Order: sequence, then structure tokens, then C-alpha cells
Amino acid sequence: MTILWLSLLVVFLCAIFARYFSVSTSAGLTSIQPNKVLAAGAALTLVLVAGLRNNIGDTVFYIHSYRVDDFSWGSIIQKKDIGFGLLQMLLKQISNDPQILLFVTAMITNLLIVAVLYKYSRQLDLSLYIYITSGAFIVSMNGVRQFLAAAMVFAVTKSLFDGKWKTYMLVVLFASFIHQSALIMIPLYFIVRRKAWTGVTFLFLFLAILVVMGFQQFSELLFSALKDTQYGDYASFEEGGASVLRVIVLGLPLIIAFLGREKLRLIFPKSDIIVNLTIVGFALMVISTQNWIFARMNIYFSLYQLILIGWLVKVFRPKDQKFIYLAILVFYFLYFYFENEMILGLRYTSDYLVWPF
Repeated sequence: MTILWLSLLVVFLCAIFARYFSVSTSAGLTSIQPNKVLAAGAALTLVLVAGLRNNIGDTVFYIHSYRVDDFSWGSIIQKKDIGFGLLQMLLKQISNDPQILLFVTAMITNLLIVAVLYKYSRQLDLSLYIYITSGAFIVSMNGVRQFLAAAMVFAVTKSLFDGKWKTYMLVVLFASFIHQSALIMIPLYFIVRRKAWTGVTFLFLFLAILVVMGFQQFSELLFSALKDTQYGDYASFEEGGASVLRVIVLGLPLIIAFLGREKLRLIFPKSDIIVNLTIVGFALMVISTQNWIFARMNIYFSLYQLILIGWLVKVFRPKDQKFIYLAILVFYFLYFYFENEMILGLRYTSDYLVWPF
């Protein structure tokens, strides 16, 4: 974990100084533009840490697959998510070392995420801090394909805001060749582009609670429908449910967003879309307390929560904002420590990044 703790420190410092040395701008949704060089330093740190690892979650399986699989046209077409197969086939032409796969996917994923946060988060430092301490950064090193697809969809946030549905759909379809689950974002495009905290909002939450109460029947119906797809194997997934603590961590920003919804709309006109996406993610996390596999779908929505949190401090009175900012830092720091040190006992290893040097 030492490298992860150091990366948290470096990324946060780069981002906070990027905001400190920001300049005023009339373009975009934010009134400031963070320093590009320092923001790039934060992005580079994330890329190096994620790209030079050799463990965490499914990483060992990606390494093994890259070494032994035959990435010919025939084998790629027969497998699921052919886009990811094509990427590996191209990388194989450059190097047989699986580190190149880990580095390239980490680079694309993190650069896209930081670029969107740079543009739409009011407090880049807070968003990147939460990206790491909420566990999203670690998940990006586990669910590599799905997080890569999610980052691609996240990259067209502007099209989602502006209602440019053709561009948005094309990118989602492209991302689905990396991981088919990206297709869920197509119907959601038409659902989330509306005012937040309406009847639809509470319907999502009610349905999530209803699913939890009748999860056995719901799971039987769902997996019966998916049995002939690439997700049919999830019916036998028996790793338990997500912790209630994770649900609470995801829910707290929504409580603040609800209480300050009018001011949030005033300072961030596109906030309703971001809030709606975060609510969908929260509903999925509630369901995932019964089966962890549903938390995988929250990968797409956890990224939008990073934008939301980057605005929440500004909802409070100016005299309270420093306290709220510090409270968020402490809360997520403790959560990061508890979840990864005490519960998971996570260890980061790399052939290139070693501490002490």
C-alpha cells in the first residue's frame, strides 16, 4: 500500500496546486481553469502507478491471458468483447511483455478521466482525491476492460450535457466492443437528461429497495434472461454482497446534493444530469448488497459522482466551506484506510515502482 499512499499524496498535491495556480475563464461550466502542467502531473502519477503494477484483482489473469492466448483474427471474433482482443493483438505486434497492456489501458483510462474532471469539476483536487480514496482507482486496476469502456463513455460527457445523442451513441457503441455492459448507457441517456429529484428519481430508489426485498426472485429472472449471453456465468457468482459501508459512502454526497439542490442548480446548471447518474449508481449499490456483481455496473456511474463531489463544497455557506472540505478529506481518508488496509489487506507490487527506492 505504500506506493498507493504516496500516489494519493502526489496526485492531491499536484491537483491542489493546479487549482491554486488556476486562471479565470468564461468558457465551460466552471469559472476557473486549473494549471495544465500540474494537472498533467497528477494524471501522469495515476498512469505510472496503475500502468506499472503487476498485481491487484484480475491483473494476474490479464497478464496470463496476454502471454498464452492466440490473438489471431479467428480467435478474437469468437471471443467476447472483440475490441479488447484487437487492442491486445495490436500491442502484441509491439511487445510480448504483458506490462504494455497494463500500461496502455491505464494510460487511456486515467487520461480520459482526468481530462473530464479537469473540464467539469469545480475542485479538481477533491475529485481526484475521491477517485483514489473511494476505491475507484483501485477498481480501475481490477476491472480493466469495464473501466476502460466506462472511461470512454465518460469522455463524451459534453455530448451528454449538450444533447448530442448521435456522438454519444457512437462512442457508447464503440466502448461496447471493449465491454458489452457499456450498452446500458444507451437507454439511460434518455432517462438521466431530466430534472433530478422528481418522481422518476424516487422510483429508482424504490425499485432498488424492492429488488433487495425480493432479490431471490429478481436474480432468477435476470440470470434466466442472461443465460445465453457472456454474463450467464454470473448466475453462479457467490462472493457475497457489497458492504453497507460502501452504500453509505455513495449515499452521503446524494444527501448533500438533495439538501442543496437549488443552489447546486444555480452554480452548476448541468448538475441534474450528474445527480441522476449518481442516483442510478447508488440504486445499483443498494442491490449489490445482495450480490457483489451488481457493483460492477456502478463503475460507469462512480465517475460522475467525482464531478458531483467537486461541486458540493460550494453548496455550503462560504464560512463553512473550509470545514466541509476538510471533513470530506478526513472521512474518505479513514474510509480508504479501513477498506483497503484493515478489510482487504491490499498490497501493491510492481517490478518498477518499489519503496524504499
